[in-house]
Amino acid sequence: MDKKRKNNDFFRFKVQVLWALITNSFLIGFVQGKIYQGKLKNVCVPGLNCYSCPGAIGSCPIGALQAVIGSYEFKFSFYVVGFLIAVGAFMGRFACGWLCPFGLFQELLYKIPFFKKVRTFRGDRQLRYVKYVVLVIFVILMPLFVVDIIGQGAPYFCKLICPAGTLEGGWPLVLTNKGLQETVGWLYAWKNLLLVLTIVACLVIYRPFCKYICPLGAIYSLFNPVSLIKYKTCGDGCTNCGACQAVCKMTVNPAQGLNDLECIRCGRCAHACASKSMKKVPLKKRAAEIQESNSKINQL
Repeated sequence: MDKKRKNNDFFRFKVQVLWALITNSFLIGFVQGKIYQGKLKNVCVPGLNCYSCPGAIGSCPIGALQAVIGSYEFKFSFYVVGFLIAVGAFMGRFACGWLCPFGLFQELLYKIPFFKKVRTFRGDRQLRYVKYVVLVIFVILMPLFVVDIIGQGAPYFCKLICPAGTLEGGWPLVLTNKGLQETVGWLYAWKNLLLVLTIVACLVIYRPFCKYICPLGAIYSLFNPVSLIKYKTCGDGCTNCGACQAVCKMTVNPAQGLNDLECIRCGRCAHACASKSMKKVPLKKRAAEIQESNSKINQL
């Protein structure tokens, strides 16, 4: 089981690295200190990947959502909302576990030896609701209502909180652009402080930003129970041995809820299960289940 789990972990790591390279493949941007402005930038990517990252060839859906909500011309983005619903309905938080560059960054930091690693603590589960508060206040309400004289709102989550933006966009651009170096002020210092705190937290806690702050994870989590990609139990094989819970770094207990809102679909639980009582639901079968459910609803 350990070997299978390690193989799965390594395979997931390779997918994460490959996806991070693909979505940040405008490498010349890091040298020139310029942001890619091609047509691909009109397309969102599933993970948290800053628009201002010099290598980014796509847009972060959270940044795009705020930009449209805060615009004095547009207050609703059918494209971005549709994209988030489509990704969530298809894979739920699988996107967090496999396709998020900032998730990969946090995992790499957690691998660094530190004198103490904290698996959970008092108030851990309650703190995870903070990301939903962040989503509502900083991503939706503030861009919508805290506006300037012409009615333009700012992307407040990106501007005030997101450490991914500082890491992927702020640092490379400031380091390579003398003009920016002369203009940075208290906001840049504040964002750097948040990034440093996030980095320290990542040395101690597995994916703390994903657990407590990320509004994108908050959105995808709502789809976990109904997404096409999900897990299920098989037969009566579960012996409640606790092996699946022990290997879950998001501290979910799969025996009590296979598609918990915190599950990032890493697959460690399924490979730790000695009785093989949990596995991914094949997409064809999942699609057939949904079709059957819709048919029953239509018959009512």
